[in-house]
Amino acid sequence: MNETPDAQTSSNITKSVSDVLSIIDQEREREIISRRFGLFDHKETLEQIGELLGITRERVRQLEKAILIRLKIAAEGGKIPSLSEVEKELVLRLSECGRVSRVSDLADRIDTEGKSKYLKAHIGFLAELSPKLTALNENDRFYHSVGISDYGDEKDLKSKVSAIVTVIKKHGEPITESELHSKIDGYEHPDQVKAMASLSKDLASLKNLWGLVKWPLVNPKNIRDKIYVILADNSKPMHFSDIAKAIKTSDFKRKNVTTQAIHNELIKDKRFVLIGRGIYALNEWGYKRGTVADIIAQILDDSNEPLHRDEIVRRVLKKRQVKETTILLNLQSKPQFKRVAKATYVFDKEKS
Repeated sequence: MNETPDAQTSSNITKSVSDVLSIIDQEREREIISRRFGLFDHKETLEQIGELLGITRERVRQLEKAILIRLKIAAEGGKIPSLSEVEKELVLRLSECGRVSRVSDLADRIDTEGKSKYLKAHIGFLAELSPKLTALNENDRFYHSVGISDYGDEKDLKSKVSAIVTVIKKHGEPITESELHSKIDGYEHPDQVKAMASLSKDLASLKNLWGLVKWPLVNPKNIRDKIYVILADNSKPMHFSDIAKAIKTSDFKRKNVTTQAIHNELIKDKRFVLIGRGIYALNEWGYKRGTVADIIAQILDDSNEPLHRDEIVRRVLKKRQVKETTILLNLQSKPQFKRVAKATYVFDKEKS
């Protein structure tokens, strides 16, 4: 049975790793490289490898550096034919997804069924050696990534990512990929900006919006943040049961929540305002917490003149989704609402 193109690429990458290791003469050096890059097991630290081999951490570092230099020279000299073939395939894949990619994303696109346990490690290792690829090592700000070397070395990639982060910070709120593309020079297509932005641990995206990882609209971390995103995206008040349904059908990573849990979080968080029976809105839309009586009191207190019953009802309905009879009942039964003329009221602070 013939292999699929993806399976063939995965096989070629595995073979190339074996070919690279085969040109390392000493067993100890092969052991260092295999363990440092996690080619056949989890990655190991310099200290762990030093303890295993009976040498110092610094000696392991020196050997690793020397081995990698020799391997890069061999790759540049065309002495690893299988690596040259893998280079072409990875460059093609990267060209299709914006010239750069997280190593994990690139591996997932190649190995869609998750059959190759060490494909991520293999891609990262080969990218480190390849003259046609740029490897970006993982740290607190960047994901382990790979790019086409024609579009920049590691320093260039970091600079471009940092420039995108700066633009988003200056924008001050989540921004669409097309808007972000319009604000940055040097990119032919929004997909290239998206690919570059995805390398940053300072950024997150959701529904074609990019923003800082600390912004809930692009990186909701808990139920309350997810509620906020759903309401903000809907742009109008929603019943708590509809919010729960929206979360369950969303793109969120974790969305298995109960309706009761949603209701509980809506009650606790000051960002959400109950404006009707089970209906909630965002306080940033101008809604304030309080009973219908509280809303009537605020409306009358803010007015410089008595208000007719119909005007009071009209203004309350802008802030609460309740029945008119509920408003009228509160208006007529509360002593703080003083009638000064036919169906006309003022707020009596002394009786509040």
